[in-house]
Amino acid sequence: MASSSTHFFVSSLVFLMISFFQPSSHQQLCHKDEYLALMQFKDSFVIERQASTRPKVDLWKSQGIDCCSWEGIWCDQNTSHVIHLDLSSSCLFGSINSSSSLFRLGHLQYLNLALNEFNFSKIPSAMGNLSSQLRALDVGNAIFSGELPSSIGMFSSLEYLDVSSCNLSGWVPPSIDLSFNSLKGSLPIPPLSILFYWVSGNMFSGEIPPQFCNMTSLQLLDLSQNNLSGTMLQCFGNLSSMLVLNLEGNNFHGPIPETWESGNKLKEIKMGKNNLQGRLPRSLRNCKVLEFLDLGNNKIEDTFPYWLGALPELRILILHSNRFHGTISIKVPEIDFLFPKLRIIDLSNNGFVGTLPIDLFARWNAMADLDEENATYLQVYKHHLMMNSFILPFQFPYSMTITNKGEKLEYAKILEIFKAIDFSCNKFEGEIPELVGNLKGLQLLNLSNNILDGQIPPALGYLTSLEALDLSQNKLTRRIPTQLTQLNFLEVFNVSHNHLTGPISKGQQFDTFENNSFDGNSGLCGMPLSRKCDYYNSENLPPPSSTSKGNEDSGLLAQFGWKLVLLGYGCGFLIGVVIGNIVFTRKREWFMKTFRIW
Repeated sequence: MASSSTHFFVSSLVFLMISFFQPSSHQQLCHKDEYLALMQFKDSFVIERQASTRPKVDLWKSQGIDCCSWEGIWCDQNTSHVIHLDLSSSCLFGSINSSSSLFRLGHLQYLNLALNEFNFSKIPSAMGNLSSQLRALDVGNAIFSGELPSSIGMFSSLEYLDVSSCNLSGWVPPSIDLSFNSLKGSLPIPPLSILFYWVSGNMFSGEIPPQFCNMTSLQLLDLSQNNLSGTMLQCFGNLSSMLVLNLEGNNFHGPIPETWESGNKLKEIKMGKNNLQGRLPRSLRNCKVLEFLDLGNNKIEDTFPYWLGALPELRILILHSNRFHGTISIKVPEIDFLFPKLRIIDLSNNGFVGTLPIDLFARWNAMADLDEENATYLQVYKHHLMMNSFILPFQFPYSMTITNKGEKLEYAKILEIFKAIDFSCNKFEGEIPELVGNLKGLQLLNLSNNILDGQIPPALGYLTSLEALDLSQNKLTRRIPTQLTQLNFLEVFNVSHNHLTGPISKGQQFDTFENNSFDGNSGLCGMPLSRKCDYYNSENLPPPSSTSKGNEDSGLLAQFGWKLVLLGYGCGFLIGVVIGNIVFTRKREWFMKTFRIW
């Protein structure tokens, strides 16, 4: 009895707070169809009156024909549509089926049926008919039973949900997706048999409940972009079915889970944008099928994890904005492969020193391949998740954020062949090795904000797929190589604040770059700068030599029409790699159809 009273108090308080600013007056009578729907809904139940409780519906008839004035009902002040129905503790006895007149109240935003007796009937699947506007649903302690309808996961505006103490049993939907709502409070604990659990983009707070350690069937866990705190559960590295673990954008602190068991199936780990500390656990080398590791924007203190290079499937490594230090040159001649499939690496905003890693550049074969024949949209990699004996494709397309000239830009489309290096905002010194020119598949190269000197290697002209090149804020000298004019798809170019001299080459993409691409080089002259060349006749510069036989075939990115979208400000090309959705606004529909839940 005490628990029911507590539930009633909390439920009523939540609904009172949610509806505090709802209008209490109205301009006109409620709509006739809604009046009839409410009366039919009331008449479908037996009212079991109790001495301690007065049913709200008892006074409806005596309160007139304007349902907007009835107890437990609020209407929109402008439209007079019923938007709030609170029949909690109203002594309702009976069942609700999918043909109930309740579902004719198409403007409902708040529905509270808690603490009634629905006679162990099922929660009707027609609840999904209210999904477009419903913000709060409470059916807790209402004596339902049976299966939780999959339509519960389709509410697009839901802020509050309570299905507690409903005697639910039987089949449980293999996925629960409550992402990108405004849900608050502690993290809901799904059934232990859950396979896929999305709650990203909400306002959940507190620690991750230890019950998650018992979800041995869990394949995808996405708790990203919430306000969760505390330390991460050490058991995450022991969940043998887990494929995708996304915890980024929270307030977790402390160390990364220390133990990652051999034989795990993890393909993606995202823990960026937290306050994680300590070193990288060496047991991460046990994640033999890992493709994507993002630990950016934390407080991790360690040296470069060259030992991750032994992971045969690793394609994306994001370590930016941490406290990594030391050199990244690897002198291990007996190891012929390091990062054999690496396509994207972001080490920006750390404390790395020394020269650029020639030995690593020589081993990054995946960046050297152009891969024109295998270019496909939105298929950076595919997961194959097991469900009901079917092998189902599960795809995660990425979007990419880069920065140039103080403006943060986002690539709205990413190809499977996308390749990028960002070593910006460190303390690398020495010359840029000519060997970088062998990485012909690169689309992005950012070496800005270091202490690099010497000339810009003419071999960069071999990077015929390059779309963004930032060498700004270094100590580079001599001329800008004319070979760079061969980069026909270069959209972002920045060599500002160096010690470059001589005329700026003309032709191709170089005719499109603005002054700030070249600022801070007192020795540069020619267009687009206002400084004329006194000692060089830029009009008569020799044409650049051909640097590649594949120029005609290297325009895949331009052919696919990549978009640059203005976002803000920052440092570095790769501020982070984020998982997107195939079509964001229709993700749930796509997921349900893909996994045959419909």
